[in-house]
Amino acid sequence: MKMRVYELAEDLKIPAKELIGFLNREGVKVKNHMSTLDNDTIELIKEVIDAEKEKKVKEKKKQLKVIEISKLPNLKELSSQLKISLSEIIQKIIQFETISSIDKEVPINTLKNIAKEYGYKIELSDKLKSKSNLQKKDKTINLIAKPPVVTVIGHVDHGKTTLLDTIRKTDVTKGEAGGITQRIGAYQINIDDKKIVFIDTPGHEAFTTMRARGVKATDVAVLVVAADDGVMPQTVEAINHAKAANVPIIVAINKIDKANANVEKVKKGLTKYDLVPEEWGGDTLMVEVSALQNKGIDKLLETISLQAEMLDLKANPDIPAKGLIIETKLEKKRGIIASVLIQDGTLKIGDYFIAGLSYGKIRNLLDDKGKNIKKAGPSTPVEIIGFCKMPQAGDYFQVVPDDKLVKIIINEREDEGRSKIIEKSSLSLDNLFLEMKEGKIDKLNIILKTDTQGSLDALQESIKKIKIENEEAKI
Repeated sequence: MKMRVYELAEDLKIPAKELIGFLNREGVKVKNHMSTLDNDTIELIKEVIDAEKEKKVKEKKKQLKVIEISKLPNLKELSSQLKISLSEIIQKIIQFETISSIDKEVPINTLKNIAKEYGYKIELSDKLKSKSNLQKKDKTINLIAKPPVVTVIGHVDHGKTTLLDTIRKTDVTKGEAGGITQRIGAYQINIDDKKIVFIDTPGHEAFTTMRARGVKATDVAVLVVAADDGVMPQTVEAINHAKAANVPIIVAINKIDKANANVEKVKKGLTKYDLVPEEWGGDTLMVEVSALQNKGIDKLLETISLQAEMLDLKANPDIPAKGLIIETKLEKKRGIIASVLIQDGTLKIGDYFIAGLSYGKIRNLLDDKGKNIKKAGPSTPVEIIGFCKMPQAGDYFQVVPDDKLVKIIINEREDEGRSKIIEKSSLSLDNLFLEMKEGKIDKLNIILKTDTQGSLDALQESIKKIKIENEEAKI
């Protein structure tokens, strides 16, 4: 019996991408998740993977330190037993469980998961073992498929913004009247009853600031390359960022309507960076488009949808929400507003949350069409009102059970922040200029704070015009 790669991946309960990598390492050459495998290969692969899984389990068991418990600990007691700060324990535990108080007992399954993350194995008393068996029967994890999050990257002037605008307009045309997408840093479109989320902030830090913080902001990268211009320096930079973030790349060869368009030249140029089209024996999906004339857009969206199926993206809508801050702004009437991309769980009005050093309670939720909503599930971009102070783009957003726990986490984060500031050597202006002259400082970091946007723009321009030998001002 023959089987496609993605079907075998489903059977083995592993991502198709992981299986493709494994097959290629074992000498079974496959191009993508639609490749077919014969029965002998399937049986052999199943045996090898089962053996590897068993080996990993045995190795983990050897490495784990054992903690014996006869009574379920509360959060404070668990913090003490694992020698981890209470703030860190709270942040870990709310990924698995909704908690109402720091004095509440930690459920057995959650306790085991947390302990395992810190290199411990929990040994239960006979009484707790029977309780654990009951919990196993009662509790099921509800994983559902979630829409892919897509970031459009590429060289300046190759048509990234035009492509995003065309995709947005195409979706509005197909949808109902009045469904105009708002500018909140991300938007969601529908294709054949499936959703795709596009991050549309110009010059987005999805592969820079967020990656530096260890956060994966996107599932798929669409690399836009102009057919009349070819591979340029920022194209290469974008490729490197996507690869470093371990994000699959789909190439959109744009501007095919131009008289001097040369698609073959673009494909040839990309092969130098290990992006080889499928028709040339590679595994990179490439689509020819004209964002200006709305050509090839449907094909591009279908390709993204196909790639998402291969990634087999899942999320649990039953846990407290977590996600990323995409954009922030301050409005006179509404106050601090942040655009958040929910990555897992469900966000509801009234939820308490933390994001970096900011926190608050959800007072209002709006979707990417500007409509008021009561809740938002995985891969949903939303605007949130309820922040106590301005968060930063790239901050990790997480729902917390109550304001008591919020204060514990924020106080610890503020203490950590203060410690880091004290550790850094403070420079007076005299010392600063002296070190600049001696060549010890080659980049001057400047923070500008003004009362109006006009003043900010004017100051930025003035500082950029100041030329200092061997010095660079970074605002």
